[in-house]
Amino acid sequence: MTAGWIGTGKVRAREAGGAVEITIDGLTTQAKYYKPLVYEFMRKEWASRPSWGDYVVEIRMEHVGDPPHIDLDNLAKALLDAIKGYLFHDDAQVARLLVERHEGERERITIRAYPRTK
Repeated sequence: MTAGWIGTGKVRAREAGGAVEITIDGLTTQAKYYKPLVYEFMRKEWASRPSWGDYVVEIRMEHVGDPPHIDLDNLAKALLDAIKGYLFHDDAQVARLLVERHEGERERITIRAYPRTK
């Protein structure tokens, strides 16, 4: 199943092939900026209920030019806190976490979360 994107601001999301994809346009060096931004989006825009079971979460930060000075572990924690309660019940359900930084065509963060298959 592929649904269209929801959201019109900095944060957008969709369900595609059993995964939830969330994109955040723009970058800042403050990881704490992302938690309320994504949390408010999920609270206001996201309709589905959280699930139980193990999850895989992939976070990809794309930057243009030199990478911003941001700790990827702090970014991951802020984003996991923001989606907890909307995609899964507790971040202890995250059985695999991949956080990476890449040079890209635009500055953005992409989160992809999906149930882990055994």
